[in-house]
Amino acid sequence: MEKVRLGIIGIGNMGSGHCATILEGKVPELELAAVADLRESRREWAKENLPESVHIFENGDDLIASGCCDAVLVATPHYDHPRLVMEAFDHGLHALCEKPAGVYTKQVREMNEAASRSDKVFAMMFNQRTNHVYRKMYDIVHRGEYGKIKRVNWIVTDWYRTQAYYNSGGWRATWAGEGGGVLLNQCPHNLDLLQWICGMPSKVQAFCHIGKWHDVEIEDDVTAYLEFPDGATGVFVTTTGDAPGTNRFEVTLERGKLVCEDEKLTFYELDVNEREYCYTATEGFAKPTGHFTELVTDGENPQHAGVLRAFAANILRGEPLVARGEEGINGLTLSNAMHLSSWLGKMVEIPFDEDLFLEKLNELRANSRIKENVQEVTFSTAGSYGSKVKE
Repeated sequence: MEKVRLGIIGIGNMGSGHCATILEGKVPELELAAVADLRESRREWAKENLPESVHIFENGDDLIASGCCDAVLVATPHYDHPRLVMEAFDHGLHALCEKPAGVYTKQVREMNEAASRSDKVFAMMFNQRTNHVYRKMYDIVHRGEYGKIKRVNWIVTDWYRTQAYYNSGGWRATWAGEGGGVLLNQCPHNLDLLQWICGMPSKVQAFCHIGKWHDVEIEDDVTAYLEFPDGATGVFVTTTGDAPGTNRFEVTLERGKLVCEDEKLTFYELDVNEREYCYTATEGFAKPTGHFTELVTDGENPQHAGVLRAFAANILRGEPLVARGEEGINGLTLSNAMHLSSWLGKMVEIPFDEDLFLEKLNELRANSRIKENVQEVTFSTAGSYGSKVKE
């Protein structure tokens, strides 16, 4: 096999963007073989904009069963992600899943178990892991040279969305169709990066405000407090209602502080370990000395194209993935814990009661409203995922 024949299931905002990435030649080892979408308007778009060689299907099940693909990219509404990935495995296909891995961890755990029984490649579309700034943060934290993490703060309020965005699809901004709001739609990348770089918190207390800034039934404003197993603490703040927003990610270590903001990474390095200094210094108000250190990165930030290239290379030659599919459950665990904490009005421990979460979610789904003001639009996602692309 010289090229992987890829089928994209769901050609809305993200799926159509992936089509363009492949057709523009940014992933030479992938061939766009098929697409599927339940909406006739998107299938008509495919007929008018994609090569005649691309097969068009009404649904992902038919695409998977067709035999015209070696792999699928699932870019449907969230609830269908695990089901379609598992069906792909059943038909001997490789699978790449868009974020989030699913809506609730119990469902995603079943998907991961199916992946473990399959010999096919399973990957997640965690394109932010390709960003040179986040890769550098991961490297510094995990080397351990600057001690343990003391504090994590991430305020990511630049996910601004208008009411028109929420009105653009009947499934959007509903518990029955989407399963969550800013945590499940915009922030899976941030939550994945947080746990990838800093590790998984052990306790979460969150306040998820429902429809604070928009006419929606899901959360569009969140503040969460995190506790980590080794004593570190953190705060995570996000919304789709702030303009201008902020995206500032701080990680305080025993011997310095990393700050990621405006596509730049700065590092203030202490001359000594703060924990040692605290108990040996003789001055009551003297701070440990330090200096700013210029960090050198490779500057590469291939985003979605990078994930797709790695996916094809893993299938063809066994090269590393950007993110294994099984890792999708980690960030989802964080968002589920935040939702559950807010619903219960108290701190929850991780791991949490997955059956209780599903019970509470199903209550919300049962009362989910039918949207009457849907104005179907497929938006361009260029520049909307938080990082400038440099391939």
